[in-house]
Amino acid sequence: MTLITGEHALGNEAISWLLDLNRAGYPHRETFFGKVRDHFALSESIEELWSRYRRRMPYLVRCRPEVLEGLARLRASGWKVGIVTNGTADNQLGKIQRTGLAEAVDAYALSGLEGIRKPEVGLFEIAARRCGMPLAVGGWMVGDHPIADIEGGQAAGLRTVWIDRGTWPEHKYKADHVAADVLQAMEILQVRGG
Repeated sequence: MTLITGEHALGNEAISWLLDLNRAGYPHRETFFGKVRDHFALSESIEELWSRYRRRMPYLVRCRPEVLEGLARLRASGWKVGIVTNGTADNQLGKIQRTGLAEAVDAYALSGLEGIRKPEVGLFEIAARRCGMPLAVGGWMVGDHPIADIEGGQAAGLRTVWIDRGTWPEHKYKADHVAADVLQAMEILQVRGG
């Protein structure tokens, strides 16, 4: 959100408004940026705002070393690790490559490349196949979106760990486990096994 507020010299109130809007969970960023454009009376088109965000975002995202270490431990203990993510190919692929995740996982499936989005089972199937595993043998989905990740993972026959950041208080999804962050989720996986 600082990308938007910094480029347009918007204050702290703007950051709070943007965070609240983001928590509302708009599935398509075009809708999100339409609301941003209208609220702040910005002159740029929605497509221009969205495009600039996509180009810049991969340079702003970091992956904590302890997350990369946790992924390495999972893989060393026999786990196949895949990323299943919604979003545009340029943005998501840029983030995966720039953070080191491309080397830290066995495979990834991006909705922007595959033409299908979570919670559709097909995106999970692609990731499993690229990991060299049939989806039918089961596995786990770790994610922070109750519909795309948890319901999608369950529809794909996977056990689930929901990373509950408190942004979906009205939802009471029945994930197999709930974690506060990705490190705790990886601990759960190590204990539970594949």
